[in-house]
Formats: sequence, C-alpha cells, structure tokens
Amino acid sequence: MSAFNNLKLNSWIINQCKSMGLKQPTPIQENCIPHILNGRDCIGCAKTGSGKTLAFALPILQKLCEDPYGIFALILTPTRELAYQIGDQFAAIGKPINLKKCVIVGGMDMMVQGLELSKRPHIVVATPGRLADHLETCNTFSLSKIKFLVLDEADRLLGGHFDKQLGIIFAALPKKKQVLLYSATMTDTLSKVKQIASSNAFIWESKDDDGLATVKELDQRYVLCPKDILDSFLVQVIITFRETNQDGSVMIFTDTCRNCQLLSMALNDVGYPNAALHAMIKQKDRLEALSKFKSNHIHILIATDVAARGLDIPTVQLVINHSVPNVPKEYVHRVGRTARAGRKGLAVSLITLHDIKLLHAIEDTIGTKLKEYKIDDKDVLTNLMQISVAKREAEIKLDETDFYEKKLINKRKQLILEGKDVDEIEQILFKKKKTQKPKRIKMLN
Repeated sequence: MSAFNNLKLNSWIINQCKSMGLKQPTPIQENCIPHILNGRDCIGCAKTGSGKTLAFALPILQKLCEDPYGIFALILTPTRELAYQIGDQFAAIGKPINLKKCVIVGGMDMMVQGLELSKRPHIVVATPGRLADHLETCNTFSLSKIKFLVLDEADRLLGGHFDKQLGIIFAALPKKKQVLLYSATMTDTLSKVKQIASSNAFIWESKDDDGLATVKELDQRYVLCPKDILDSFLVQVIITFRETNQDGSVMIFTDTCRNCQLLSMALNDVGYPNAALHAMIKQKDRLEALSKFKSNHIHILIATDVAARGLDIPTVQLVINHSVPNVPKEYVHRVGRTARAGRKGLAVSLITLHDIKLLHAIEDTIGTKLKEYKIDDKDVLTNLMQISVAKREAEIKLDETDFYEKKLINKRKQLILEGKDVDEIEQILFKKKKTQKPKRIKMLN
C-alpha cells in the first residue's frame, strides 16, 4: 500500500493526515483520489469504516487551495449527525487554509443558517430537506458556481425519499461540476447513480478476497428469543458482554422513535445509563447525546436508523439489533458502526420466530451465516419482572407527554404547503393523533 505522498497531494494535506494518525491511504482513497484530482467524476463503493469521507474530502481541499472561493463544494448526506461528522472532518483537515464550512440541517435556526450561507463558506454540508427549504425561501446565496457535488450514502439519497428535494437542489447547480458518489451498499440504485455521474466516471468497488458485505473483523451473532420478553434478552446480552468487556461502548438499534424512547427510559430506570437518538428529539439534544456517547460519558446509545449510516465512533465494540431491519442492506449499515478501520467488533441480533425469513435474507446478502450468541436463559428470568415494570412505567410517562407534537407540527406545515384549508388540516391531524395513541402493553404475571 502506498503512502499519501504518492497520491500527489499537497504537503500540508499530508501533514494534517499525519497529525490525525493517518499514515497510509485506504484502498478506496488510493484508487479514487488520483482520478478525482484529474477531474473525473467518481463512484466509490466500499465497506463501512473504509475511509470514504477522506476519499472525497482530500482531493476537494487540494483543488480548493488551488482556486479558493465559496461556495466551492456541496456535500449532501441523508442524516443530520452524519452531516456534522463530515463537517468536522473537513474542518480538521482544512485548518491550515482557514477553511470556512457550514452545516445545514433541519432542527436548527434557519435565520442563523441563512446568515452562514450568505457569507459564502467554502464547503456546505447539508441534508436535502433543509437545503431545499433555503433555496425556496431565500436568495442570499447561490450554488451556481460549485466545483464539486458529493452524495455521501448515495443509495439512500437516491432511493426515492428525497426525490423532490434533490430536484430543487439539482436545478440550482451548474451543469459543469465534478460529481462524487459514495456508499457501502449501492447495487440496487447503481443505475440512478450512473445517471447523475458523467459517462466517463471512474467506478471503484471494493473487491475483498472474502466476498462479504461486512468486514472479516466483525463477529456476527444471533439470539433466538420470544417476542414478549425481548427486552429481558436484550439486558442479558449486555450483561454477558460486560463480563468480558467493561469499557466498550454499545449501540442498540430499534425500529421506531417511540420504541427507542421507551427502551431508553426503561434501561435508565433499571441501572443502564444511556442516551436516545431518534428523529423526535430536538436537534441540539441529539447532538448532545451523540457527544456524550463519543466522549464515553455514557456507554450505551439507543437509536433508530438515523444513526445507522456513516457515524465513526471508535469505542463502539457491540452493536445490538433490538429489532431486525426489514431491508438487509440496513443491517449492513447498522453493524458497520463497529469493527471499523481494522478494529474488532461484535454484532448481536435478537431474533424472534417472525424474523427467521429476515435473518435468512440478511445471511444471503452478507454471504455468511450468523452464529448463536450464548446467554444463560435462567438469568433472563431474573431480570424479567424488573425490566417489564420499568417498560410499563416508561409507557405511562410517555403517554403523558407531547411526544408526537413535533411530528404533528411538521405534518401541519406540509399540509399548508399543499394548499389544504385550516378545517381540513385540523381534521386530518385529529384522526392522525387518534391513530397514534398506542395500546398499552400488558403486565406480565
């Protein structure tokens, strides 16, 4: 493997890499950076933790210092936390050239963001929804002279959920620009990806000898358990892991914002301090939770799939799937939060009888069979009543809060933009609020 100075990068960039402990480029960096510096569009696909961010950040910064102006590059990403992480990495590498960057995501003050954009930062990192809002509501900045467009986690961005917002953004971009697209899983959207890049784009896909979608350093396991006592099995997995690893951080993924919040409250009550990360939490609280987890003030983070992509937290040694994702590639992204950059890691999925087909689909996708994670069933019963009562109390507390208020506010905004009248909006929201009122879980005897 070559060193960074073989990639024709400037000495100041190489020195910054060294100061961050980066001595050699990863395969995706080694293969993509020279082609980007030569002006070609690039499509890069590699496993999680393979250094994709620097594969586009380093050449962008080199080109920026040759012809500095703002707004020079736009990086789009599907999640807010990933946007902040990318912004931090640009800031760290670009410090010697006084790089100006701004992060534009939902949940933060639009006036403050508008002011930042009007100052023409060199790098804009954004989620599509909030950037589209700015383009539609203000004219204090322009994207018409950008040199680079980056789609990080391109498969998610082009999967259909962001089509309207991307249409608004792409209309504001110049025809002549370099397009860089990266992801760990891109097979199902590769045709869309190729439409955005030019016909002579350089395409690089990791060709590991093992042929697996996940890294060989990752130990992948499952625990078969009854659905009614899933939470007790979760606690026992944590206990079993802590017998041999006192300090490693744990990420727990679950399916919905509500389940994420309930699980967080219940585990806090039974003596497992943690933070929750999901879309119904205010953005400043999401950032605070992530900061506490990264700095080891707390060792457990419970999250929905907003935390499944791109986040690089070296201390994560265990990922638990409290719910099995319906789409196998989302499993790949979740478990990719551990065993990054050559480190070892463990992923344990809680499997009920209803999840067997999903498990087989995941195994087919990753090219390997999950092994059983041994826990003591008798110990599960000892914490059953405690966790059941804590979950019940958490549900009662949550019912008394305005947990769904943010969602209803956003829905009201959407209906107003669609031209619905006030009475019709309130009728729709009233029905929605009634359907969202959850059934309370039964107490276990």
